[in-house]
Amino acid sequence: MPHSPINPAILYWGTPVVLITTTNEDSTSNISPISSAFWLGDHCMLGLAAYSQTVINLQRTKQCVLNLPSDDMTAAINALACTTGTKDVPSGKAQRGYRYEKDKFSVAGLTEQASERVAPPRIQECPAQMEAEVVGIYEMMRDGPESISGSLLAIEVKVLRTYVEDRLRLRGYENRVDPLAWRPMIMSFQHLFGLKEGKPEESTLARIEEELYRLPK
Repeated sequence: MPHSPINPAILYWGTPVVLITTTNEDSTSNISPISSAFWLGDHCMLGLAAYSQTVINLQRTKQCVLNLPSDDMTAAINALACTTGTKDVPSGKAQRGYRYEKDKFSVAGLTEQASERVAPPRIQECPAQMEAEVVGIYEMMRDGPESISGSLLAIEVKVLRTYVEDRLRLRGYENRVDPLAWRPMIMSFQHLFGLKEGKPEESTLARIEEELYRLPK
C-alpha cells in the first residue's frame, strides 16, 4: 500500500486509560482521566497539562494513585471526560466544553478505597491500582512558540505498591498478571476500545521470564 504525508492534531495511537487520583488542598479527592502514560520498570511517565488540577495537586503533595479501568467502565470514563477540578476553567478546556466538578467520584459513580502508602484514595471499581510518588517534573514543548512553551509537563512517578483483583493473578505465580484476564480500556484517537477476546498473537518477547526485567532496589 502507498504512504502519503499526514499532519494529525493528535497522535494518540492507542494507550491505556488511567484514572489518576490526587488530593486537593481541602483534603477532598480529584480524579483525572488521561491516556498519555507509559511504564519502565517501577516508574511511570505521565503527560499532563501544566494548568490542570491534577498537576497542581501533584506539585504540592507529590502523591497519586494510578487506577487502570477495565474495558467495561466506559460510562465512568465518559462521565469524567469533560470535567475539571479547577474552579476557574482554563480557556483551552472551556473551549472544548469542559465544566468544573468538585465531587468527581459522585459524578462518575465510583467508590473511594483507602490507600496504604499515599494519601489519595484508590478507585475500588478499577481492577488494577498503583500508589505512586512524584520523582521528577519536566517541561515539554520548550522548542515551540512562547504561547505553548511549558504548557505540557512530563511527570515521572515511582510506583510504591500495586494492587490487582485476585482474578487477574496468573495461576502458579506470585507476582504476575494473567494477560488473558486483564481487559484494559484503550484510547485511540479519542475513541475507547477494549481488547478482543481470545488468545493473543504469538510473541517472541513473551518467552522471556518476567522476573529478568525486575530492577535492583
